[in-house]
Amino acid sequence: MSDTLMSDVIGRRVEVDGERATVRFSGVVPPVAGFWLGVEWDNPERGKHDGSHEGTVYFKCRHATGGSFIRPNKVNFGVDFLTAIKKRYMLEDGTEEDERDQVVRIGNKAVETVGFDSVLKQQSQLSRLQDISLRKCAVSGAGEKGRIAEACPNIREVDLSQNLLSSWDEVVRIADELALLEVLNLSENKLQFPSDSLSLTGTFSTLKVLVLNQTGITWAEVLRCARAWPGLQELYLASNGIAISERPANVLQSVKLLDLSSNPGVDEKQLFLIAHLPRLEQLILSNVGLSSLHFPDAGIGGKTSMFPALQYLVVNDNQISQWSFINELDKLQSLHALSCIRNPLTEGSREAQTTRQLIIAKIAQLKTLNKCEIFPEERRGAELDYRKAFGKEWKKAGGHQDPDRNRPDEAFVAAHPRYQLLCDKYGAPEDGELRVQQPFMLRNQLLTLKIKYPSQLEQKVLEKQLPDSMTVQKVKGLLSRLLKVPVSEILLSYESLKMPGREIELPNDLQSLQFYSVENGDCLLVRW
Repeated sequence: MSDTLMSDVIGRRVEVDGERATVRFSGVVPPVAGFWLGVEWDNPERGKHDGSHEGTVYFKCRHATGGSFIRPNKVNFGVDFLTAIKKRYMLEDGTEEDERDQVVRIGNKAVETVGFDSVLKQQSQLSRLQDISLRKCAVSGAGEKGRIAEACPNIREVDLSQNLLSSWDEVVRIADELALLEVLNLSENKLQFPSDSLSLTGTFSTLKVLVLNQTGITWAEVLRCARAWPGLQELYLASNGIAISERPANVLQSVKLLDLSSNPGVDEKQLFLIAHLPRLEQLILSNVGLSSLHFPDAGIGGKTSMFPALQYLVVNDNQISQWSFINELDKLQSLHALSCIRNPLTEGSREAQTTRQLIIAKIAQLKTLNKCEIFPEERRGAELDYRKAFGKEWKKAGGHQDPDRNRPDEAFVAAHPRYQLLCDKYGAPEDGELRVQQPFMLRNQLLTLKIKYPSQLEQKVLEKQLPDSMTVQKVKGLLSRLLKVPVSEILLSYESLKMPGREIELPNDLQSLQFYSVENGDCLLVRW
């Protein structure tokens, strides 16, 4: 231990009773005798002071209770990579069990192993490892040069999260010996990154996925290190306090997924700096405080040149409260999937189903919303509801069924940029179907419907008044009682007055008539 203490221990990552910390001081602390290490805990509640003792400042902490003085013999400086692998995946020598088949866990996979009683067998097992997890294994460095490459030449995926790695250089030393490395998770290692490009070493030529959540990396450091990641496809940077300060120049050009979650302060101006990454398909922006978005290069109804490949956007847990944000998303050329739960806009007074319908109606190309697929009948229902719900507002703003007199004002067009397209698609709303917009989108309107039986021509055509909030299941129950037919045998569909000759199925018993856009005067078709 004395040799270790005589070397440069400042900045080293250590573990004490399962808690991780960074060494900030080594030396004597009068009047107490002996040698001490001053550490700053990752968890500030674990400490007792800010690095001071009896008026003398020995080191500084970010938190008033983040520091402690620890005796060196209480501190674990960790182990090298290969030692951790052997400890994690191999049985100890000298037991009879070594002679029998064993099953160990390698990542999420169960792998049958045969005896560890000899060095030859150990080497054989190590060489077969491909996906390994060394999470919380106190890994602090690469160890002797060349030993990892010799023992583990086939490793492709490594989880090194929550270890004792203290510098990017040490990560490079490990990765340089893993010629096939594709996936690397370094989350929750407090790493020191190179301060300039000249000190960068190593190339992660095969790396595809890199996880750097809670590592303390800055955006400038990301761009500096990214030169060594030429083929990177997924980059995770959550919870680093990152502010995007400059455009990626000739780096990150192959990235398809970027996770910037839980980096408070990332706003639309910062996002525009990464808006021209050519292959970016998935962007995760949960819990960043995002509230507004506007693409200045695209007018109403136009498409932006920004984020040209973006297909999936996640904006959960933000401060989105205006529908103008959703309107802007329709300008993205390739957006097909959106997740936007737990925002003021989606958690407000409107019921969840109504909010979902509005989002679907506002974003034309959306195929999935909050991980639920949008089927064609749901889109049709959402768009018809939207067209009717804002019909009076449209007319008041200058909208008219006669194209020559249809001149809605700029304010309406800005608030409802797709409204005219929906009128072109389904026809302008007629006076008789316009309804006053209410907070919950009129769920209890009574519909007068005809009920016909295409396969039972002797049955008399009925006319019934049903609430549009009535589910298909309840309609079947009503018809079962009227017709004396088991509910399970009844099949429902309907014909719309606006689409004569087209029969629309009602396949989901739990959805309402309103969901399928059944309207006053339509005809229910009943078969059994």
